[in-house]
Amino acid sequence: MSDSAPAALMSKVEMTELIMASKFIQQKTWKDISAAAGMSEVFVVSACLGQNSLPAEAAAKVAGFLDLGNRAKDVEIALQLPPKKGQEAETVSKDPLIYRFFEIIYVYGDTIKELIHEEFGDGIMSAIDFDLKVDREENPKGDRVKVSMTGKFLKYNQW
Repeated sequence: MSDSAPAALMSKVEMTELIMASKFIQQKTWKDISAAAGMSEVFVVSACLGQNSLPAEAAAKVAGFLDLGNRAKDVEIALQLPPKKGQEAETVSKDPLIYRFFEIIYVYGDTIKELIHEEFGDGIMSAIDFDLKVDREENPKGDRVKVSMTGKFLKYNQW
């Protein structure tokens, strides 16, 4: 083991805590961090929250941009590790914003499924070959949140 190697791998939870603290203290935005990484804002945020992994070059850029001192290399490595996706989502979140997405699926999930099947046939929307974007839409009744998702359609095999 070289002198620069960490004694143990940093957990995704610890990585996220360090990133969030640094982001807050330095008053950085996710736009700033994703621009430094040279990748999509949504994907970089997801990686920083432990739900995706970054390529080595982007991980190094994020860790460097956040000026993490002697923990920078640990965060850089943790950002590259494959995550255990959705591990904290074993129950419905009580956070009001996240819960609303569960509520949307509870109410409209079957409708979305029916419309996808009618348009594409029997299959699913990929969450791997996938894009997500969050925008603000101005509205005289109050600004609106616009969430756009696109995923490759994957037809079920029949045999």
